[in-house]
Amino acid sequence: MATQKDYYETLGVSKTSSADEIKRAYRKLALQYHPDRNKSKDAEGKFKEVTKAYEVLSDPQKKQAYDQFGHQAFEQGGGFGGAQGPFGSGFAGGQQAGRYGPFTYTYSTGGNEGINFDFGGFSDPFEIFEQFFGGGSPFGRRERRQVYSIEIDFMEAVKGTQKTVDVGGKRQTIKIPAGVDNGSRIRFNDYDIVVRVHSHNMFNREGYDIIVDKEISFSEAALGSEVYVDTIDGEVKLRIPQGTQPGVIIRLRGKGVPHVRGSSRGDEYVRIKVVVPKNLTGRQKELLKELDLLGKAKKGWF
Repeated sequence: MATQKDYYETLGVSKTSSADEIKRAYRKLALQYHPDRNKSKDAEGKFKEVTKAYEVLSDPQKKQAYDQFGHQAFEQGGGFGGAQGPFGSGFAGGQQAGRYGPFTYTYSTGGNEGINFDFGGFSDPFEIFEQFFGGGSPFGRRERRQVYSIEIDFMEAVKGTQKTVDVGGKRQTIKIPAGVDNGSRIRFNDYDIVVRVHSHNMFNREGYDIIVDKEISFSEAALGSEVYVDTIDGEVKLRIPQGTQPGVIIRLRGKGVPHVRGSSRGDEYVRIKVVVPKNLTGRQKELLKELDLLGKAKKGWF
């Protein structure tokens, strides 16, 4: 079996890197290897690698499990099999210890029979076992909360909204906070709601960041200009520097999606696309040829 690459090495960060440093490293690599803008053969594979690494290291619980157990924390089928259950040996008396997948446990019997499980910092072992092992917890079943789904528009997700829904035959008004994403799960009184967000024809979302393409003309790229760019808050003026190249990405700080918890926001990244005209007049062709000759006379434009 091929050795899996260390997630920290994949993102070019260290174990002591902050959450913001990990996010910045991922953003840079994701934009670099995104198949839409990188057509090399290994771009898609690289993009999947950095996304998988970020998926783990950006989640405090998953990161803790990875730091403690490495890739094995996320592999199916780990643990102690055997005739007496997933924990291996029988529990006769005294104290037993072992491991199930990424989790360690101790079991003690004595004057007060009891079980003490150490989940490496995870607060809810039931959900963790479902996440890693794709099924039930080895500790038995717990009461399940009713789960409903709701579909909302992209802008409702990033801005927040209120919806009147029918739950159990009762009309209820639920508040969906700003910043939720597709698949977000919101807990209400005695039920949960999973949010399904429609895609947007202009904005692409990556976490709390927004990616948007902006088309400009060749002359605007070469000479520099000021253009208007759409954000989730409306149009803003953007300065295009002289000599801007196709594919350049310009960051608009704080113009992304509000964080569900807290007052911070993501950023918007404007990807510049230089439009080459298809139909030129005779005069335009003459000017471009003259421009080309001038460029060759001075040994290139760059």
